Amino acid sequence: MTSESSRRAWAGLAVLCVVALLASLELTVTHLALPAIDSDLRPSGTQLLWIVDVYAFLLAGSMLALGAVGDRIGRRRLLMLGAGAYGVLSVVAAYAPSAETLIAARALLGVAGATLMPSTLSLTATMFRDARRRAVAVGIVIASVSGGTAIGPLVGGALLERFWWGSVFLLGVPVMVLILALGPVLLPEHRNTAAARIDVVSVLLSLGAVLPLVWGLKEIAVDGAGWASAAAVVAGLVVGTVFVVRQQGLADPVVDVRLFRDPAFSVAVATLSIGIFVLWGANYYLAQYLQLVQDLSPLRAGLWTAPSAFGVIAGSLLAPRLVRRVRPGVVIGAGLTVSAAGFVLLTQLTATSGLGLVVAGSVTVSAGLGPMMALATDQVVGAAPPERAGAAAALSSMAPQLGGALGIAVLGSVVAAVYRGAGTGADTLGAAVAAAEELPASGAEAVLPAAREAFTDGIVVAATVSAVLAAVLAVLVVALSRRSAGDRGRTPQASV
Repeated sequence: MTSESSRRAWAGLAVLCVVALLASLELTVTHLALPAIDSDLRPSGTQLLWIVDVYAFLLAGSMLALGAVGDRIGRRRLLMLGAGAYGVLSVVAAYAPSAETLIAARALLGVAGATLMPSTLSLTATMFRDARRRAVAVGIVIASVSGGTAIGPLVGGALLERFWWGSVFLLGVPVMVLILALGPVLLPEHRNTAAARIDVVSVLLSLGAVLPLVWGLKEIAVDGAGWASAAAVVAGLVVGTVFVVRQQGLADPVVDVRLFRDPAFSVAVATLSIGIFVLWGANYYLAQYLQLVQDLSPLRAGLWTAPSAFGVIAGSLLAPRLVRRVRPGVVIGAGLTVSAAGFVLLTQLTATSGLGLVVAGSVTVSAGLGPMMALATDQVVGAAPPERAGAAAALSSMAPQLGGALGIAVLGSVVAAVYRGAGTGADTLGAAVAAAEELPASGAEAVLPAAREAFTDGIVVAATVSAVLAAVLAVLVVALSRRSAGDRGRTPQASV
């Protein structure tokens, strides 16, 4: 890579990092705006849930299909189209006159958003074909995603204190204008000119597999397992199986399932899924702990969770330096061991613990998972041939989405089951807090401590499960790394 092309590549990466930061920031700022949206648009309870969830549903459901589209029409072109649509839809959402309009705008924003991360990762792989530089670049992109998560509550809180709720959606407009202006100059175009037409049936099957699966997992996390949510999960798995079988028979599949024959690729995808499983699960129950047990406002709770995002940033930026001397599998395994230690810290939580223990545990967890996120993502993207980079990038973006949704559902259910088993008299801690607000001070003092302690006991059980999962995964990754060390050597391309 010449000096001029190298400078252009790093400048292009800076543009892509802004895209990654916005993609993660969008998922956090909306939550803070919900009370204002509720007051202004008066949505029903179901509509309020859809305002939040429909974005994530369409985001996850569209990734595989749009990743394949990018391989065929060009990754830069897909990013430009997605950026333009995202900017327009952000304005529509900001000035939505009704809940129905906002839900529709958020749904289309999810489809447009599904072009962002796959295009970002595939273009990164295109610009940095050298394995070592690509590992560094992917680490920077992952750090940008974590940065968006960290500053989301801060930016959202600052905007909502001064402007109306629509201001949080307008954040995307200047970013998309920047992409449209600089993308054609700094980003290369790459597409698979030999690809056949997109198999429409496969696209529909991918949507039919992911959408009900994600919906069912989220419903289980919120309300527990029911007939509708269980049926949705089963339907998603069945359609997913049909999708995989169809891909095996196509000459030009949407997802090349033959990539999973490579143990390094399969382990990297599984590691991403399980790592985000425990991370999102922890984020879910710790956010409730801070607000319902420690009685913090949403903004203050966001401030106390921000350090954990910086832990991911530190881990993902440090990982490419470490793999210059140590096999990636060993780095990932060591990081997972650190993460397991962080979950052990969280098992020491009580209803009266200081916030320092929450921060220490969550930062240790996230710092340990940072190398996994960066190196496993690089492994997935780097394992695919150039003409399949878009589909591989979509897969590396969707695997954490599914793993995270499953983590919230399973670990959230563990916490809820322990809480209900304590016989506190309320189905959820939120209900107990709401009921206590109607009681005199003496009555609330008699009810709340037991409810909060029961919820914290549930967190201890969930953290214990997560610690075991992280430790077992660490052992498996290191063992597989040693088995393949003779073939791969000590480079960023090494098997995980």
